[in-house]
Amino acid sequence: MQKVYTKVTDSLNYFQNVDPTKLAEEYGTPLYVYNEKILRQRCRDLKGLVKYPKFVVDYSAKANSNLAFLEIVKSEGLEVDAMSPGEIYLERMAGFEPKEIFYICNNVSKEEMQYAIDAGVIASVDSLSQLEQYGELNKGGEVAIRFNPGVGAGHHEKVITAGKKTKFGVDPEFIPQVKEILAKYNLKLIGINQHIGSLFMEGEAFVKSIDSLLNIAKQFDDLQFIDMGGGFGIPYKKEEGQAALDLEDLGKHIDEALLKFAEEYGKQVTFRIEPGRYISAECSTILGTVHTVKNNHDKKFVGCDIGFNVLQRPIMYDSYHGIEVFRKSEVESKKTETVTVVGNICESGDILAKDRVLPEIFEGDTLCVLDAGAYGHVMSSNYNSRLRPAEVLIRENGDVVLIRERDTLEDISRHQISLKK
Repeated sequence: MQKVYTKVTDSLNYFQNVDPTKLAEEYGTPLYVYNEKILRQRCRDLKGLVKYPKFVVDYSAKANSNLAFLEIVKSEGLEVDAMSPGEIYLERMAGFEPKEIFYICNNVSKEEMQYAIDAGVIASVDSLSQLEQYGELNKGGEVAIRFNPGVGAGHHEKVITAGKKTKFGVDPEFIPQVKEILAKYNLKLIGINQHIGSLFMEGEAFVKSIDSLLNIAKQFDDLQFIDMGGGFGIPYKKEEGQAALDLEDLGKHIDEALLKFAEEYGKQVTFRIEPGRYISAECSTILGTVHTVKNNHDKKFVGCDIGFNVLQRPIMYDSYHGIEVFRKSEVESKKTETVTVVGNICESGDILAKDRVLPEIFEGDTLCVLDAGAYGHVMSSNYNSRLRPAEVLIRENGDVVLIRERDTLEDISRHQISLKK
């Protein structure tokens, strides 16, 4: 196996002693590959974020809800949040107790809300109407409320989840109405939460949002917890030297805010964060096979089997993912080229990397897409009736285990009903 362009995975010892071209042969491509060591280290990074004693890290399962993945997160002492009954179901399978799950719902039906209530999971609502609905279903129960602190941040407008242009959260101006609904149904407000957006690389906006959230918290007596949200970013352009989020500096500023609030509030409430991407993104890559190299007019295209049905982020958010190259043969790349890497979906927008400078790539090469563990497989689909990829995990001892089977053709038709009866 020849390492044609492998700067990032080499620096991380990502594949350990495993040959990625052999993984591609054994399990087929496209293939999601996870590294257990990196996953566990990211969990520990955030558990040590602050010195404040009552601090909980809730992993956001929407970023990656693979069962084995959740089991590892659980073993590292994290708790978890959920966005749907499906996530609650998987989290319970992974061993999380109801008290370790925080259901953050958004515009959900009575049936979904009742599922969480019956499961014994604390729910957060994010509108007055949803608070009314919760009160009707669970009179005298405990509830949390998501507020919009007025501060948003994120890498794309589609993932900014606070501020003046988003659907999320209760505007603080409606706190009097919130209190009326709580009293009407004898509900006990035990927590408040926020989420400002996804993938911030500077902590200033997050710290500012905490101040706003704490001002809201002071208007409610006897809260048990305050969830500060997440959105912690990772450097997707590692090969270009992009710096990581400065967790140490961010942690110091958060600590100052939490300790000051505890003193003013009169007790140490539990503070929570809900990072998903930071924990899951960097522990996963996608392996794909190059099937075509061609020129169309003045552009060179590298065609592979990683279409946007496998990884939606580039087409959904114009997102950047680093690409590395492995090769089974000894043929050398004699030059670098500007190429556009595309998938096998029948759409012009099926572009994995546009105008990327890479070493010369040949048919049969194995491509490695970096940082694919967040919003990767969970957003994959059967578009074009293609099969969703398998997932494998490189254990800490170097063993490789299959943690999700590749779809079969039978899976595509499993829930369809023929008219030919």
